[in-house]
Amino acid sequence: MRIPSLAPMLAAALALLWSPALAQTTAPAPVTVSSPDGSLTVSVTTDGDGRPSYSVSRLGRPVIDASRLGFILTDAPKLERNLVVSAEPASDHDDTWEQPWGERRFIRNHYRELRVHLRERTALARVFDVVFRVYDDGLGFRYEFPQQDALPTVRIGSELTEFNIAEDGEAWWIPSHEWNREEYLYHRTSIQEASNTQTPMTMRLDSGLHVSIHEAALVDYAGMNLRRAEGRRFVADLTPGFTNAAVERAAPFNTPWRTLQISDTAGGLVESALILNLNEPNAIGDVSWFRPMKYVGVWWEMHLDTKTWASGSRHGATNENTRRHIDFAAENGFGGVLVEGWNVGWDGDWFGNGWDYSFTEAYPDFDIEALSAYANERGVQLIGHHETGGNAFHYEQQMEAGFDLYQRLGIHTVKTGYVADAGGARVAGPDGRPTLAWHESQAMARHHLAVVAAAAERQVAVNPHEPIKDTGLRRTWPNWVSREGARGMEFSAWGQPGNPPEHEVNLVFTRLLAGPMDYTPGIFGMVTRSPDGVATTWAKQLALYVTIYSPIQMAADLLENYEANPGPFQFIKDVAVDWDDTRVLNGEVGDFVTVVRKERGSREWFLGSITDENPRVLPASLSFLEPGVRYRAEIYRDGPNADWRDGPAPDGTVRSRTDIVIEQREVTSAETLTLRLAPGGGQAIRFVPLGSAR
Repeated sequence: MRIPSLAPMLAAALALLWSPALAQTTAPAPVTVSSPDGSLTVSVTTDGDGRPSYSVSRLGRPVIDASRLGFILTDAPKLERNLVVSAEPASDHDDTWEQPWGERRFIRNHYRELRVHLRERTALARVFDVVFRVYDDGLGFRYEFPQQDALPTVRIGSELTEFNIAEDGEAWWIPSHEWNREEYLYHRTSIQEASNTQTPMTMRLDSGLHVSIHEAALVDYAGMNLRRAEGRRFVADLTPGFTNAAVERAAPFNTPWRTLQISDTAGGLVESALILNLNEPNAIGDVSWFRPMKYVGVWWEMHLDTKTWASGSRHGATNENTRRHIDFAAENGFGGVLVEGWNVGWDGDWFGNGWDYSFTEAYPDFDIEALSAYANERGVQLIGHHETGGNAFHYEQQMEAGFDLYQRLGIHTVKTGYVADAGGARVAGPDGRPTLAWHESQAMARHHLAVVAAAAERQVAVNPHEPIKDTGLRRTWPNWVSREGARGMEFSAWGQPGNPPEHEVNLVFTRLLAGPMDYTPGIFGMVTRSPDGVATTWAKQLALYVTIYSPIQMAADLLENYEANPGPFQFIKDVAVDWDDTRVLNGEVGDFVTVVRKERGSREWFLGSITDENPRVLPASLSFLEPGVRYRAEIYRDGPNADWRDGPAPDGTVRSRTDIVIEQREVTSAETLTLRLAPGGGQAIRFVPLGSAR
């Protein structure tokens, strides 16, 4: 018996599935938008199968080659092909807004916006928009889902968003989906050797162009990582959720902005306000109840294991110890005293647990009522501390009572903590019962905003450690003043290798592009439990107050180390924490950086310059100073034997981390200083106006 050919039957079946309306043999002309100065151009198009993509060029040279857009959904066909592109005419926006505190007071928000409509050419006819905002120093784009019958709830398994880097270069990155959250040393590799990475990921292309990929306005959505698919092509990798959906949202809603900061120089990335500009304006109104400040605390001694968080004979959070810190803060002009381990719950297994914490009940040897009153009498505030052990579920049951207590006692700042392995945070699951989640999951994004909102109602500012990443939401919620979110100073206290000399320079061009960091600098006691000790010089410790921005800066060392060294401690007392202006004089990612900042409401400027393990000689033009004015430069620089390593040097001299020279000289804006930085060293300068130049 002759078996009939299957070809006619297959052709007939395909004809039922395929129609001329779905056929598209040539890609349509792209829609484009350029930045206000015309330097950056974004193009959006679809290919012959209706797959959308975007590309970015700068001065006619590709930066991002064709990169896909779209989604894999968990309960509906993917949004990836058979899409038709249309666009509204590009619009212009230009305004200037004021930060209540920050790296600079006024920020210009100048961009051109292109709204691209994507509609399926299928029976479902689902629609969504991609909105591009293109600045002279980068761009952001986000997806916007309108309300529609075909897609009332969007369950996103993964994004198809790509970043296809157009040329080779170097990348600075830390791994994603690892146990220690964001607390890793940065890898420096070729772009093609980067693996699964967190953002910001910073690159220097072979052409010299600097590019950083991150996100802005992470609200009710999973945090984005990057997965290298092949070559230099990276794909958005969403933090997992409760199910196979990383994100579940009812339409209408917007995703966070996917951001590209682009600059000829590394310093241009630091000076960019792109991340802040892509967030919504202040949502809570007057925040004058919070003042940027420096603070000391009952903290470093626990990391050195001379005191404990837990109660007992070595308990750090005692009435006596706290009063000593309050007195020291008042006598030296500090605004706050952080006290960790004051509340019941630190005894026992709290790491990654947190069920035993009370946020209103103090240990018997800590009288929070009396100590708060004593601090307020001396013009100092206690800084509250809420460690949760990563148990956001338990914390949400008590946080309002904790904030009510702080409001009554005049405590306007809280440091929260989420110490748990990645994937080990506890949140309320879909059934309302506690379940585990990742620190940057959609559930934790919701949690952190709930904390910030509850705190704002009670005039409390929040500084989370082991946090969700910073995406500029401090513009919308100004009480979200700082956070950790990287490997901080405490790593140099523990019995393991500490932070290497390049670490802080790396942070300036990576983590700090996202926003402020509570790095806790100012260590003078360089010998710790770590075999490396603190791998910097004293001068570099001072310079960190300028190079690493935060509106709250800790003088993190033991009080006796400050009392024994009044000379270098003077800079910590003098340095500002709130700024009118910030500029980067020079810098290369991972190597060195020099930052100057002008104190808000003052004519004083401060300079901080830091290097990696290599010595540097750097020029510093003082053209930022007011012309025609003489300034007293109060200089704190590395001494001739300064080095991040103590001990004999090859030339027979004795290297010392504490070798520092403190001197003064008069300068004007016409001068250029020569900064000599020791290996692992730095330099800090305060510029005080004196009068008209002669």
